[in-house]
Amino acid sequence: MIAKGIKNLLIDFGGVLIDLDRPRCIENFRKLGIQNVDELLNVYHQQGIFMQQEKGLVSAAEFRDNIREMAGKSLTDQQIDRAWNSFLVGIPTSKLDLLLKLREKYVVYLLSNTNEIHWKWSCKHAFPYRGFRVEDYFEKIYLSYEMKMVKPDAEIFETVLADAGIEPGETFFIDDSVANCQTAKSLGIATYTPQPGEDWSHLFHFKR
Repeated sequence: MIAKGIKNLLIDFGGVLIDLDRPRCIENFRKLGIQNVDELLNVYHQQGIFMQQEKGLVSAAEFRDNIREMAGKSLTDQQIDRAWNSFLVGIPTSKLDLLLKLREKYVVYLLSNTNEIHWKWSCKHAFPYRGFRVEDYFEKIYLSYEMKMVKPDAEIFETVLADAGIEPGETFFIDDSVANCQTAKSLGIATYTPQPGEDWSHLFHFKR
């Protein structure tokens, strides 16, 4: 259970809200001719061009051009986006219901290491539900590619705390990466690391 005195929730996206399918994504990139993609696609921390995109250092167009170069052949934007977005499965509606319920009791923020291509797909396909859109679930959304910083660096947490005007001791962070939670803890933020696919609604006192 979340301790008393918590007013703010910082919630991760990939693996906490949206279910992921890394093997499917790797297989689809291999079909496009990217053989070493498994080295670049870590579940918690991307590498190479994937990390550059996540950190906002390259645009979506530059990312696609780099993938074409790695594949050594002509690929359409749609082929690349389809392979890349196959990492994302969907958000269980139970978690969308939970987010709406949590907003009645807490100030809820999203803090995600993500990229433009994944985020646009998610806004269109994962969040729309019962007339709600992505902005209805959160007080504010913090995305690595827009902020040009990534978890687990302390800088991204410090920036969010300052921007939102919230106290670490009144904030609870839910993230599936142990490293990300360790950084948050070092700043005085309470944390929880759910297992893949876990229903973490048990952390809260009310029933869905």
